Amino acid sequence: MTQKLDIRWLKVTDSTNNRALEGIPSEKDKTVWAAEFQTAGRGQRGNTWKAAQAQNLTFSILLKPDFILAKDQFIVSVTVTLGLEQYLKTKGVQSKIKWPNDIYVQDRKICGILIEHGISGEYLSSSVCGIGLNINQREFPEDLPNPTSLILEVEKDEKNVQTYCLQAELELLVAEIYKFYDKAREEYAQTGKFDSLYNLYLEKLYRKNEWHRYIETAENKEVEAKIVGLNDTACIVLEYRDGSRKAFAFKEISYII
Repeated sequence: MTQKLDIRWLKVTDSTNNRALEGIPSEKDKTVWAAEFQTAGRGQRGNTWKAAQAQNLTFSILLKPDFILAKDQFIVSVTVTLGLEQYLKTKGVQSKIKWPNDIYVQDRKICGILIEHGISGEYLSSSVCGIGLNINQREFPEDLPNPTSLILEVEKDEKNVQTYCLQAELELLVAEIYKFYDKAREEYAQTGKFDSLYNLYLEKLYRKNEWHRYIETAENKEVEAKIVGLNDTACIVLEYRDGSRKAFAFKEISYII
């Protein structure tokens, strides 16, 4: 049975994450706020998220994952990114998950995600998942180094691609994300773990088992290494040419693309 989606569309707002954060006390699990335009969209590392007005999907999902321990909070990123990867696949676009939670098509960024958690005791009480997915935009500001969009990718293989309806695409995308979120709940109830979802995430990981250049940000040192997986705290693990391995938390490693 198809679940009814609770999506609130706004013409303009500062940030859909702000609307979702405000809704935590009163709104239910799986409530969505979407905006045609954000005046102060937020991205990872304190950056702003830039998106052309009424051309892309900029939205936030309020989840109330009270079955997820705070120490396991990365599984929220796993479910959201897997949902995005699956949605793009239904459009004929093959994508990868750039740790921790960007979506790339080859070496171009199509989606960014910012997740803000609330914790109550040992468990998550809320997760606000802010998502910016480029849909209809064909031209981007010069200060965005490697962007792409759904329509640009589909046009590589098809002619006369029509502009996508944002409302319809959001419903399709959110439904895919909820499939993985519900699967996480089911798997935890059965096993107390999320092994199958983590394994699937690793299969979709950008640059996994490939040699590339990175910058270790603490020392601003360029290194050559390959991504081999995640450790128990969801830090990325790199292996060097000499066989040694090292784990990095968010902001401790930078990709050279």
